[in-house]
Amino acid sequence: MAQKEPVWLKILRIALGLLFLFSSISKAVDPVNFGITMNDYFVSFGMGFLKPVALIAGVAAITCEFVLGCMMLLRVRVNLAAWGYLLFMIFFFFLTLWLAVAEYMEIKGIHYFGVVHDCGCFGQVVKMSNMTTFLKNVVIIIPTLIVFAKRKKIPDIRLTQLGQWCCVAIFIAIAVAFQLYCIRHLPAIDFSDWKKGNDVVKAFIEQPAKKESSFIYRNKADGSEVTLSETELMEKDMAFYDNYDYVDRKDKEIAPGVKAEIDGFNMLDENGADHAYEYINTDGKVYILFIHDLKEVKTKGLDNVRALVTDCDKRDIPFVAVTNSDEEELAAFIDKHQIDFPIYRNPIDPAHGPFMVRDAIRSNPGLIFIDKGVVVDKWGWRDIPQQCLD
Repeated sequence: MAQKEPVWLKILRIALGLLFLFSSISKAVDPVNFGITMNDYFVSFGMGFLKPVALIAGVAAITCEFVLGCMMLLRVRVNLAAWGYLLFMIFFFFLTLWLAVAEYMEIKGIHYFGVVHDCGCFGQVVKMSNMTTFLKNVVIIIPTLIVFAKRKKIPDIRLTQLGQWCCVAIFIAIAVAFQLYCIRHLPAIDFSDWKKGNDVVKAFIEQPAKKESSFIYRNKADGSEVTLSETELMEKDMAFYDNYDYVDRKDKEIAPGVKAEIDGFNMLDENGADHAYEYINTDGKVYILFIHDLKEVKTKGLDNVRALVTDCDKRDIPFVAVTNSDEEELAAFIDKHQIDFPIYRNPIDPAHGPFMVRDAIRSNPGLIFIDKGVVVDKWGWRDIPQQCLD
């Protein structure tokens, strides 16, 4: 007779399985973001040379977590899954302990370690401090230890050894295939400030104060004064100006200026003039190509936009680009690729950001279509359309 799993143990097992599945899926929907987080960890620990493998490491970690979650939830190779959970949790228990202590020492001014302040354990779905993450792991490691100790009381699913290994292979294939799709195209769920439907004017563009101007004119004959609005002044004929002299202008603020919710996004030309307000805060349409790093840009993506640029020119729709790269790189890039559309700069601290161009779209380059200040659509470089949207 097959061994029966105790109800309390089943509850712990299912809870652990669902937790790992939620954690892995929350990162898998945007694996590029987790790759960035992995690189931040590498830099924090003095291993910045591992940047080229950061995305691969992120995909591998997410896949491992997803597979363990499936194995635990479905009772596939339970003994192996229990060992995987134990090693996984022990590693992250001590890692997050160190990060919590290091962050505390930084806050107190004792020593600066350059720790990553957002653990990234739930991607962008749930953001947690290092201390909160450590306390979370304290809670999770308790049922992990219990399940590991009682793992022999959890029967494997009724499949042959080969069947169970086939299940593991399927779990791996699902996790990897899904992440590759999100990498090659765009995240399955967009958590960026530039996701479809967002009003990016409110988010990024400072609104100047609205003013109403009035003009005072004095009658040449009797010295009486009259105050006129701009509209009223425009309606006057030459006879008015023959009989009245300009005296003064008064400006009245009818609506205060509104600061951008998120500071740091701009589109500077070679003279330092900012064109972000001009292109985004408009009643019309605009296509903006985001190229966060000119050295790493996919040149095939540039070829994909040329037909669209031509169509935009025919329809008189602005097509522009923005990059974080410096002026010298930009000049060389334009010359090398014979770029025939404006590319503006969003200067940043290369170490600390803010990385608004990079985080706007998970593609280099990536295209965003804005209509009346609202994001209508966005594409990775492989999926850029050749014609404008109607």
